[in-house]
Amino acid sequence: MRTRKWLAGALTVLMLSFALAGCGSSSSSQQTQNQGGSQQQQEQPTQSTPSKEPVELTVWSHLTTPEVEVVQQVADEWAAKTGNKVTVLEDQTGFQEYAAAATAGQGPDIMYGLPHDNLGPFWKAGLLEPVPDGVINDSDYEQVTINAVSFEGQKFAVPISYEAVALFYNKALVSEPPTEWDDFLALAQEKGFMYKVKDFYFTYGFIAGSGGYVFKDKGGGNLDPNDVGLASEGAIAGLQLLSDFVNKYHLMPSDVDDNMAKAEFQANNIAFYLSGSWDVKGFEDAGVDFGIAPMPKMPSGQPFTPFVGVQCAFVSADSKHKEEAWDLVKYLQENVPDKLVSVGNRIPAQKSMASALESNKYLPGFAESAKNGHPMPNIPEMSAVWTPAANMIDLVVTQQATPEQAAQQAVQAINEAVAAMQ
Repeated sequence: MRTRKWLAGALTVLMLSFALAGCGSSSSSQQTQNQGGSQQQQEQPTQSTPSKEPVELTVWSHLTTPEVEVVQQVADEWAAKTGNKVTVLEDQTGFQEYAAAATAGQGPDIMYGLPHDNLGPFWKAGLLEPVPDGVINDSDYEQVTINAVSFEGQKFAVPISYEAVALFYNKALVSEPPTEWDDFLALAQEKGFMYKVKDFYFTYGFIAGSGGYVFKDKGGGNLDPNDVGLASEGAIAGLQLLSDFVNKYHLMPSDVDDNMAKAEFQANNIAFYLSGSWDVKGFEDAGVDFGIAPMPKMPSGQPFTPFVGVQCAFVSADSKHKEEAWDLVKYLQENVPDKLVSVGNRIPAQKSMASALESNKYLPGFAESAKNGHPMPNIPEMSAVWTPAANMIDLVVTQQATPEQAAQQAVQAINEAVAAMQ
C-alpha cells in the first residue's frame, strides 16, 4: 500500500545531506506549532502577478516518477506566471532524514505527496507550517481527507488524493460483484478469495466493520491514544471472522502473502482479491478481466470500514519563502490532482474533481469503499500499534490464542508503548 511504503525507502542522514547539499532551500529556526484553534477559511484565487524579488522553491515529492513529472510541469507554469523558479525532486526519505536535512538548511520548502499517516512525527517535532487562511476551503474536500491532515482542530497539510482497499472480482469467474455478505461468502467458498490476511492495514476493514477501532475518535478526527478499541466486543467479532476465513471456510492459508494472493487472482484461480489501486496496472498489463467494488456489508450489518490513506502537501516550518510556497501549493491543488487520476490511479480529494473519475473503470469502486473508511491514525502513537496488531492477527489465524486473548494481549502492549511515549 502506498500509505506505508514511504518509510521503507529511507536513506541515511549522511547520504541525504551529501546528495542534497547546495540544492535545498535555506532553513530558519524551527518553530513549534502543537497548538489548537480552528480557522475559518475561504477559497482565494491563485496569485499570478510576478513577485517583487524572484525566489527559488524546492519541492520534494513522494509520488511516482510519472506523477513527479506532472507536478514539475504544473510548477513550471506557476513559475512562469510569478517570475519564480521551482525544482521538483523525487524523494523517498524518512522522517529522521527529512528532519536532519531541514535543520541543516538542505530541506525543501514543500513536501508534496506524503502519506498522511506519517505526519505525526513531523507535527510533534514542529516541522509543519500551519495551513493559513485562504489556501483551502474545508467544504470543497471529502471530510475524511480533512480529518487526515488535522491535529487538535488545526490543519497542517493539504489533501491531494486518497485511497482505500476494495474488492477485486474476476469477471471470468463472477460476472457481477456480490452485494450481500452471505452471497459473498458462498461465492468465496465456491470460487475463491485471498488476501494478505495477517497485514493489519488490509484486515482493519473487517475489524472496524464489526465495531472495533484503533483510537477513539473524539470528533473532527481528534483521536484519544489512551482509548484503544482493539479488544472491544466488535473487534473480537472481527478477529473471529478472520480466523473463520482461514480455519473454518479454508479460503486461504494462514501464511498467505500478497504475492501468492495476487498470483492466484491473475491466474483466474480465485474470484476475489482484496487490495488497492496500486495493483490495477499490473492486472491490466497481464490481461486480467476484472472489476472493482466495495466489500459487501459485514455480518454486523455495518459496512466494511477500511483504512483511508491520504496523500498530502505541506510547507516546511523551516522554509524562508512560506508565502510563495503556499501560493504554489494552491496552484498545484487547482491543476494537479485531476491529472493524477490517469497518471497514478489516484482519487482527487476535492469534490469538484470527482468527475475526473468518470473515465476510469476502476477508481469509482475504490472511492465508494473509502466513503465508509476511517483515516489511518495520524498521531505519533500509531507507531505503537502496527507490531502488536500484526501479532494479534497472527495468533488468531494460527489458532495459538482465542480472539479475546490475542486482543487483550495486543491492547496491553499498545497501552504500555503509548504510555512510554507520553
